[in-house]
Amino acid sequence: MTKYEVGVLGAGQLGRMLAQAGQSIGVHCRFFDPALNACAAEFGPQTKARFDDLSALEEFCSGVTVATTEFENVPAPSAAHVEKLVRFFPSVRALEVSQDRLSEKTLFRSLGIDTPKFAAIDSLADLQEAAALFGYPAILKTRRLGYDGKGQVRINSATELEAAWATSGAGSILESFVTFDREISIIGVRSSTGEIVFYPLAENLHRDGILRRSIAPAESIPETILKSAQLALHALMNELSYVGVLALELFVTGDRITANEIAPRVHNTGHWTIDGAITSQFENHLRAGLGLPLGSAAAKNKSVMYNILGTVPDLSVFKEFPEAHLHLYGKVPAPNRKIGHLTIVQGSDLERFHRALSIADVLFLG
Repeated sequence: MTKYEVGVLGAGQLGRMLAQAGQSIGVHCRFFDPALNACAAEFGPQTKARFDDLSALEEFCSGVTVATTEFENVPAPSAAHVEKLVRFFPSVRALEVSQDRLSEKTLFRSLGIDTPKFAAIDSLADLQEAAALFGYPAILKTRRLGYDGKGQVRINSATELEAAWATSGAGSILESFVTFDREISIIGVRSSTGEIVFYPLAENLHRDGILRRSIAPAESIPETILKSAQLALHALMNELSYVGVLALELFVTGDRITANEIAPRVHNTGHWTIDGAITSQFENHLRAGLGLPLGSAAAKNKSVMYNILGTVPDLSVFKEFPEAHLHLYGKVPAPNRKIGHLTIVQGSDLERFHRALSIADVLFLG
């Protein structure tokens, strides 16, 4: 078996799962991350240096076949430097677009992908003008570095504008509120050879901006919604000359989809693919960057994935359910921190599957 060395910028749980997936296809991962207790380091050597340490990046890249990233907020200049040294995927442009919500929404609109109304906010006057135009509620977001609900303020009336402005300040974006029926995501993979596969749609439940549960394939989704989501993701991949896994989060309202955001990396709503798809998103991301044939993205059966946040509860009850697959990330517990996930995959015993889901809903959703 050919051996490949993949350099991963970042050493969190996504890097950890990339390394685990690579083991079966002859891929060894090494990591670049300044973190002292990175959970991926258990599965490959870690270079502990700042992302702006160019000499460290050069040494890191000297022995790798290709390089990728496990999070989108790698500084674009650092990624651009890596791209000069070794083949890098997905692309620097994809990172730059996803790091700025205004650039992201502008790209969506340019490709004919529907979005909420949005406006750049650089002053209180900008905020007041846009809010008067959009109406209430509206969502004020930082343009950069927001994730898992961070950097977002819901504004319910004009009396809240000044307080919201004081929280976010210049370099923000205001978005009109989307009243939606369902939240879904679509994950696709585009290889360096141009091959593309799409995973089934996932239906997602968020609380306080944090993903709590994904169900895949999403149930009772009209074919028109599926095709619209695939066309949107295909357009983004082509526009960005994309390589690797790309996730697109969407709101569904009636028969319409509205784009929320993209993630140029393996994605939380695709964790179910480890146990529930023929080929996981993690393996296919590596295959895409290395130019290997992509594996099937078909689901084995219905899967339900639950994030484990903060601390690990007593999970002994799931020992009697072979459908339940536990993944812990080796991370120090902290409030609302993603420290693992549990995926329940439907098997031949439908009654037992639904019993496991009932237990998990109570345990993880309350």
